[in-house]
Amino acid sequence: MGKVLIIGAGGVGRVVAHKCAQASDVFEDILLASHNLSKCEEVKGDILRRTGREIKVAGIDAENVQELANLIKTFKPNVVINVALPYQDLNIMDACLEAKANYLDTANYEPKNVAHFEYSWQWAYKDKFKEAGLIAVLGCGFDPGVSGIFSAYAQKHLFDEIECIDILDCNAGNNGHPFATNFNPEINIREVTQNVKYWENGEWKETPPILDPQSVHFTFDYPVAGPKESYLLYHEELESLAKNIKGLKRIRFWMTFSENYLTHLRVLQNVGMTRIDEINFEGKNIIPIKFLKALLPDPAKLGVNYTGKTVIGNVFKGKKDGKEKSVYIYNVCDHAEAYKETGGQAVSYTTAVPAMIGAMMIIKGLWKGEGVFNVEELDPDPFMEELNKRGLPWQEVEFKGKLPDGLVQ
Repeated sequence: MGKVLIIGAGGVGRVVAHKCAQASDVFEDILLASHNLSKCEEVKGDILRRTGREIKVAGIDAENVQELANLIKTFKPNVVINVALPYQDLNIMDACLEAKANYLDTANYEPKNVAHFEYSWQWAYKDKFKEAGLIAVLGCGFDPGVSGIFSAYAQKHLFDEIECIDILDCNAGNNGHPFATNFNPEINIREVTQNVKYWENGEWKETPPILDPQSVHFTFDYPVAGPKESYLLYHEELESLAKNIKGLKRIRFWMTFSENYLTHLRVLQNVGMTRIDEINFEGKNIIPIKFLKALLPDPAKLGVNYTGKTVIGNVFKGKKDGKEKSVYIYNVCDHAEAYKETGGQAVSYTTAVPAMIGAMMIIKGLWKGEGVFNVEELDPDPFMEELNKRGLPWQEVEFKGKLPDGLVQ
């Protein structure tokens, strides 16, 4: 039915390629491209062993727009799935515009040398994609991604008005390492060490980062996983959902962190290993966080001994037919099962499956439009249906638990 180009062969790219290969009725031709061609070859071999399908691979510099555009023009994909680094997003969007290809990613753009991310840079491409007659879908992983799909579904079917959304992300897994990040350490550590923002009553409010003694957290009783300490964190979908979910009064994002993880991260931050600026070491300029990345376990290889589950979902509070209503929509994903199926752990799996489904929506013509869209602006129904078919089944229950009305420290 269609052709897909996947840019990035890390943990998420591996699973995206596997899931696309499984859906042979939709993805007739698959090209996996990365600066690390050997990783692409490894994934290609694994897919051949597991599914019997052949995929194509290529070496590519994702920061070279012309090189990217030439590859896209040669392969002629229906959609490009960008699972490279977030600071390469704009390069890949530029290449898609030049080569006339639809675009989809899982994380918003952030500058390479500044720990700051927002959608403004990518939203500025709206007219360019519209004029080119192309669609660009932003943030189509799990969070961001499915968290937005759940919100669109709730707005369409479950509520007359949604007043509050709390997105809760729990990783109750054990990877067997003293300290490891579940996706690229550069991006992961930059994300969790920033000041926290949440949206309430039409404005952004700030609280201290998760490592600060004054950080905001509370204990939430997750399905399957049980009670876990959950920390208020800024996540990019808050920005788009605050804009696109009408009548919303408050939206927050919470993520679980173990005390072991926080202790390691505090030490690394205190000794300067999380810095993203250059320092001179023995006559050479190095960036500490890149050196740290080289020392830490490769997130793409964590799945081997990973046990436990992830539990990610949204709690909605609002009104239906004039009555107060609370609903919790969530997914449970097993690390060991994800590894058995694709060779990736559950954090990669929960990001990759939605990216594959989003590409499927574009190829099938179920998501149409010209311009730049966040997922909650598109029809959630066919996407929700595919989640149940493609490995991320969801549950919808009445929410009877408790969330902080104010901020609890």
